[in-house]
Amino acid sequence: MLRNAPKFYEVAKRIVEITEDCILVAHNSEFDYRILKTEFKRLGFEFKRKTLCTVELSQKLIPDMESYSLGKLARALGIPVSDRHRANGDAMATIKLFKLLLSKDTDKSIVKNAIKVEKKSKIKANLKEILEELPNATGVYYIHDAKGTILYIGKSNNIKKRITQHFTNTNSKSRKIQTLVASVTYEKTGSELVALLKESEEIKKNKPILNRALRRNLYTHGLYHFEDKNGYINLSIEKANKENLPVTTFTNRQSAKHFMLKIMDDYMLCQKLIGMYHTNTNCFRHEVKECNGACVLEESSADYNKRVLMLIDKHSYKNKNMLVIDRGRDIEEKSVVLIENGVFRGLGFFDLNYQINNPDILQTLITPMENNRDTQHIIQSYIRRNKRLKIVEF
Repeated sequence: MLRNAPKFYEVAKRIVEITEDCILVAHNSEFDYRILKTEFKRLGFEFKRKTLCTVELSQKLIPDMESYSLGKLARALGIPVSDRHRANGDAMATIKLFKLLLSKDTDKSIVKNAIKVEKKSKIKANLKEILEELPNATGVYYIHDAKGTILYIGKSNNIKKRITQHFTNTNSKSRKIQTLVASVTYEKTGSELVALLKESEEIKKNKPILNRALRRNLYTHGLYHFEDKNGYINLSIEKANKENLPVTTFTNRQSAKHFMLKIMDDYMLCQKLIGMYHTNTNCFRHEVKECNGACVLEESSADYNKRVLMLIDKHSYKNKNMLVIDRGRDIEEKSVVLIENGVFRGLGFFDLNYQINNPDILQTLITPMENNRDTQHIIQSYIRRNKRLKIVEF
């Protein structure tokens, strides 16, 4: 259903137009409103509207119901619902429910009182002073207490915006930060990749008390490969382990599954041989002519493996010498991450190409950093997500 649907930015303007001077009504409006705000935030637009929640209204106007889910409420109240759990069907059911609630709210007091207006967060004067000194730039930030001790280290594509969130959020970590913070220092990186690598290393070195206990790994799953008895290279997603080195790693199983579905199309891989279709015969894609038949030995292992090895070579930097070039701290500058023989050596910044083309100069530019599985995951996942990244092999 979503394959041919428009992207959010394509409909964003229309959403602004049709909701202007309106109150958003939804069943569990807090959820829907949060999703809208998040999507607009990604576009750099602050979306603010009043909201009404038909769950809360129902609880007040129709008490003692067994359940206040939309489906069960509709059944109990005799509201016809078509296309349940589809946008149009749920919206029409919500309209009918809302009309019923409006008719029950004879004095209109509950509806008026139920309209939620987003509260403006108040920031203390000392926190405002800290914010004034911060840039709207990508980098790593350090939150200090009065003694200069680092309480928390983070990275952001917009340092000022992220610190503002720390100063206005109400979760336990943010409240501790608001109570203890005396100053915030930062280091611009320009590149999100550089910020991620620096953040990872700095947290390991400094172990700030307000950072979550650092997970041993930033990833949970890995892409592994093995050769079956017929000579075909099989791929599988497994929980990451220290014994076997994965081709690439993933933050969770869902992102790994999404990756597998993509490479299946991009490299014409067999569903069965990548562990996405469990069968003793042919895979489903073979039936619809989208698999060349490696699952039933119709395609030679040599031809099939050639494509699998291309995939492995692209997503693994094992034994490779390469430079990952990304944004710098200003327009004229670039950042560079150095990998030698598959090992992450460190990172630096340069202004002119000859600086990275000359091995001696390159070495002087690079700040050495620790190579570990976390840095490997950070680099591989960043390369996977950023198709326009410049990679120079040498």
